[in-house]
Amino acid sequence: MTPHDAFPLAGRRAFVLGGTGGIGREIARSLGLRGARLDVHGRRRESLDAALAGFRGDGIEADGSAYPLDSLGSARPLLARAAGADILVAAWGPFLQKPLHETAPEEWEAAAAFNLALPGELVSSALPGMRARRWGRILLLGGTRTDGIRGFRTNAAYAAAKTGLGTLAKSVAAEYARDGVAALVLCPGFVRTEYLGPETLETLAGKTPGGRLTDPRDLADLAADLLCREPPLWNGGVLTADEGLAAW
Repeated sequence: MTPHDAFPLAGRRAFVLGGTGGIGREIARSLGLRGARLDVHGRRRESLDAALAGFRGDGIEADGSAYPLDSLGSARPLLARAAGADILVAAWGPFLQKPLHETAPEEWEAAAAFNLALPGELVSSALPGMRARRWGRILLLGGTRTDGIRGFRTNAAYAAAKTGLGTLAKSVAAEYARDGVAALVLCPGFVRTEYLGPETLETLAGKTPGGRLTDPRDLADLAADLLCREPPLWNGGVLTADEGLAAW
């Protein structure tokens, strides 16, 4: 095995939105273990410090900053960081579970802003630098079962925004593949993270074909391996990684 085989992302800088917890933290770790230099964003200082300590304990070069996101305006500093990234990962977006008749205007605005507009702004900011360097990889985290147009009884606002990420990724592929830029939407199923309590974990496991939740490290390794692939045959794809949940 050559050094390039062991560290295929050596020399690449990865900016990970939501890289201090849950799926985002594991994707950041997987990219770092493949040689990427990490720039992670988190919303709380304590979670950022813990994540950075873990990355550095794994021998990964990592830095980042923490501050809450309460509006698109508060996310403006992130655009400059995305502009310098070779790899952009948008792994954070607030979940909203409410039926349509109970969804307030401000909840619609937040769902669309953080789950679609913010990833779009980050992509637009990252593209000029990626095009100039003739290489770029973009990973957008979709929602469960948002790989296509579906109806949702209790989380329509969230799902509508996440479904729109497919258009974003396919647009990047259509326009920028010749510049060496590729984009992918990854739609997980129910993933075992620290944000879920024991009762929720048990309930969700009962709703899956295999009777279990996905290990976030397995999902992260899949994502990182795909981003390492040359050529990126997955460009413009919306990939379900839900262990059959969408088809069940």
